[in-house]
Amino acid sequence: MISRRTLLALAVSLGMTAPALAAPELGKPAPPFKAMDDKGHARSLSDFAGKTVVLEWTSSGCPYVGKHYGSGTMQALQKSETADGVVWLTISSSAPQMEGYFTAPTARAWASKQHWSGTALLLDSAGKIGREYGAKNTPHMFVIDKAGKVAYMGGIDDRPYADPESLKGAKPYVALALADLKAGRPVATPVSQPYGCAVRYGSAD
Repeated sequence: MISRRTLLALAVSLGMTAPALAAPELGKPAPPFKAMDDKGHARSLSDFAGKTVVLEWTSSGCPYVGKHYGSGTMQALQKSETADGVVWLTISSSAPQMEGYFTAPTARAWASKQHWSGTALLLDSAGKIGREYGAKNTPHMFVIDKAGKVAYMGGIDDRPYADPESLKGAKPYVALALADLKAGRPVATPVSQPYGCAVRYGSAD
């Protein structure tokens, strides 16, 4: 019988997502977490109680991430939302020696180059947060409402392509979810299909 460790290693070698240990439920409390950011500060979800929180999974080598950062659409959304009081946490769950893996210095360099405008850039190389949220892709997006419940999860929009031209006419699910929450409305599209590169998890053992 093939061991779980061997299966995980095979999945990683094929560029697949390692099995998530859990997944959040829509309308239920978001899984708590704690991680170090690129500046050496410990960050916990509980630090942002009472605020709307966006979680964005990223990878520096992913062309789908590159589409949103290269066009400036991701940074524009980060700037507008954080200016309005939203907490934006960008998370890297790439394991060491995997595509997109960040050390604190390389994370800061990437953030500077991309003009990243979020609240904190979290280093999750062990994949703990990613597995708790069932994060599959970069970017994979989650919105947590002020009550600490999962209000949205899925893709940033409805165009699962790496071509920047696909941004034209795209339905911006995350921006729309945040607008619904601000207006006190139920999120019209609370779940969508995430797309992008597979999160490069290491072994869960």
